Amino acid sequence: MDKMARMTERRNDIDWLRALAMLVVFFFHCARFFDDGGWHAKSGEVSYGMSVFVGVVAQWLMPLFFVLSGISSYYALNYLRSRPYLGARVKRLLVPLIVGSLTHISFQVYIERATHGGFSGSFFAFYPHYFDGFYAFGGNFAWMGLHLWYLEMLFLFSLITLPFFIWTRSEKMKKTMAGIAGFLAKPCAVFLLAVPLGIVESLVNLDPRGVGTRDFGGWALFPHLVFFVSGYLLATDGGLRPALEKQRAAALGMGIIATAVGFYLLEYADLSPYGYPFSFLRAFNSWFWLVAILGFGSKHLNFNNRALEYAGEAVLPFYILHQSVIIVIGYFMIDWTASVMLQYVFLCVTSFAAIMTIYELGVRRFNAMRFLFGMKLKRREAPHPEPLAEMTT
Repeated sequence: MDKMARMTERRNDIDWLRALAMLVVFFFHCARFFDDGGWHAKSGEVSYGMSVFVGVVAQWLMPLFFVLSGISSYYALNYLRSRPYLGARVKRLLVPLIVGSLTHISFQVYIERATHGGFSGSFFAFYPHYFDGFYAFGGNFAWMGLHLWYLEMLFLFSLITLPFFIWTRSEKMKKTMAGIAGFLAKPCAVFLLAVPLGIVESLVNLDPRGVGTRDFGGWALFPHLVFFVSGYLLATDGGLRPALEKQRAAALGMGIIATAVGFYLLEYADLSPYGYPFSFLRAFNSWFWLVAILGFGSKHLNFNNRALEYAGEAVLPFYILHQSVIIVIGYFMIDWTASVMLQYVFLCVTSFAAIMTIYELGVRRFNAMRFLFGMKLKRREAPHPEPLAEMTT
C-alpha cells in the first residue's frame, strides 16, 4: 500500500466500534450506581445482576478503547510528523482533561464527599475545598479527572510510545515488521499477544496493594499500555484484518468459556482476583473478547452513514460529560425504593437525554466550547471527511 493510499484509507469499523463502546461505557457507569463495589454515589438498592454485568464488561471495555486508540495512532502517523501528532494529542486530550478537572468533575467529588460523610454543606461551600490536596491521597482535587483518566493515560502513552512507533516505520525495520505481521496472520497466532498481557498483569500484581493496576479509580496502567501497543501492531499490515475476521467466531467462543471459568473461580472456588492464575486468565479472556469484537467489527461495520458521522464527532464530548451527569442525577435517586431495573432504566434515559441536550445546545454549536471539549473547530468552507486518527483518540 503506497503512502497516498494509507493516508486516505478510512476504517469505518473502528469509528463504529468506538461509538458503540461509548454506549457500553454509558450503560456500564449507570450500572455502577447499583453494583456492590464502591463508587462516587451509590443507590440504597444493591443488585447482584448489576454487579455481574459490571464485572464481565470490565474485562474488555477499557482494553478495547486502548486497542482502538493504538490503531488510530498508526493511521495518525501515516500523515502527521511527531510534533503535529503530539500537538493534536494536546488539543484532543489534555485540554478537555484540564477543563473537566477544574469544572464538572468537582460535582462528582462533592457528591462523593457529601454521601460518604466527608463534607456537609452546599456545592458552592465545597468548591474552594475542592483544591485541598489531591484525590486518592487524602485530598479532593481530581488531578486525574476521575473517569477522564483515560485521556490522561492516552496522552502519556502517546508520549512514551512515539519513539518506538517511529522506529518501527524506519527502512531497516520494514522487513521485521512485515515478518511480525505475517506471523500474527497465521491461524491462532494473534491469540499469543495475550501472553505479554498475562506476564505484565502478574508482574504488577507482585505488589499485594495492586499499585499500578487497581489504585486511582481502578487503573490497569501497564496492561493498558500493552493493549495500546498491540492495537498499533494490529494496524501495521492489512493482512491482519482478514485474520481477525476468520478467527472472530473462535475468539468469541473462547471468550465466553474464559468468562464462565473466571466467574466460577471467583464465585465458588474463592480464587483471589489478584493472584497469578487469575491474572493470566483475565489477560487471555480480555484478548479473546477483543479479537472477537475487532473481527466482527471489521466484517460487518465497514460502512459509513450520517449516524456514524454524527456519532464520530459526538463521542468524545459524550464521554467527557457522561459520568458527571449520571452521578448528579443518581444523587437525587439515592433514597428511591423502586425496583432496581426501573431505577436503572430511568437513570439511563434521563442521563442520556441530559448529556445530548448539553452537547447539542451547549457544546456542538460553539467553537469555543468545541475547543474545550477536544473537538475540531467548525469552518465556513465545505466540510471534508476527517481522517480516522482525528476522530478516534
